[in-house]
Amino acid sequence: MNLEALRLDCAIKQKKGLHFILASIIIWCAVLIIHLTALPILTKNLFTFCATAPLMPIAFFITKIIKVDFQNKENPLTNLGVLFSANQMLYLLIAMWVYPTVPEKMLMVIAMIFGAHLLPYGWLYKSKSYMVVATLVPILSLIVGINFKPYILASMMILIEIIFSVCLILENKKISQI
Repeated sequence: MNLEALRLDCAIKQKKGLHFILASIIIWCAVLIIHLTALPILTKNLFTFCATAPLMPIAFFITKIIKVDFQNKENPLTNLGVLFSANQMLYLLIAMWVYPTVPEKMLMVIAMIFGAHLLPYGWLYKSKSYMVVATLVPILSLIVGINFKPYILASMMILIEIIFSVCLILENKKISQI
């Protein structure tokens, strides 16, 4: 199989990562609930980190519902997708530094990291939606994060993730017709 065929196989069998984006809607809803509470900001931030932990199990559960090949072991580019995600873990060290240093901006940094880490998936899945969201989320997160409370930022992320999911569903319909 050539590179383009492998990319197409990844996009089709993994439905362009839709399961992770749907799972992230759930995660951002949890983050919104956390930031709507009257808890101290450091506690909210700690709970925010905890809320991100179940992303993988939620995404795995969603694969069963939307029928995604979670591992796609036959395609070597699947490992590249895992590497793209692992890269985000390194960037979370920045958020860990922000946590005690500028706690009211930690959610903004997490949103920026989340958005930016999506960029290579635009290439992997041949997806304009990933390219747009990966560019738009860090910029909007910076603007909203500087000017508004974290719960507004979390609300924005939920809205963006819902729109992003719809775009991916449309992209998936298009490639399934190929």
